[in-house]
Amino acid sequence: MSSDKASSWVYCEEFVPEDDVLLRARERAGQLGCTPVTAGTGAALSVLAATAGARAVVEVGTGAGVSSLYLLRGMPEDGVLTTIDLEVEHQRAAKDAFTEAGLRPARTRTISGRALDVLPRLTDGVYDLVFVDADKESAAAYVEQAVRLLRPGGVLAVSGALWHDRVADPARRDETTTAVRELGRTVRADERLLPALLPTGDGLLVAVKR
Repeated sequence: MSSDKASSWVYCEEFVPEDDVLLRARERAGQLGCTPVTAGTGAALSVLAATAGARAVVEVGTGAGVSSLYLLRGMPEDGVLTTIDLEVEHQRAAKDAFTEAGLRPARTRTISGRALDVLPRLTDGVYDLVFVDADKESAAAYVEQAVRLLRPGGVLAVSGALWHDRVADPARRDETTTAVRELGRTVRADERLLPALLPTGDGLLVAVKR
């Protein structure tokens, strides 16, 4: 990457500055060992949620609530975010962030458990947006569930789609990189989806359900 391109990437990532609520949520994430989405990815999630008029959103991987806050900021006031995470401590931190942001409790539904146990229990075809930010080895299974959950015109978003800039290098063949690369190919080939790969953050794979 040229120095000009790198500078442009940093400029894009910092284009929408984060407020104190987001910065504190990001600090909690660091304390818990979570890797939250970058500010640029978060801003993109807000725009996607707003564009979709997303009143019903599913998030796979709550973390400390950074991406949750971005999604909620793009959703209308009556929108509800269902966020799933295996770690109760992570969701506790996210709830602290929601409280600091002044969000009504009815706007969030936190579910503790394995996403592959929870997702099949959610209703088909009623969600406006599904965001996947969890273990990459299971991402293909999460995405298959997400397509089932989305209404026509609903948006799928998957973080880490460039996986530390390894996905674009065919010589990188470790298990995680291969899984992320294959997921991108699967989404691209799925006739139910209209995809794009955005270079924000660590890569944001997005698609609209036809």
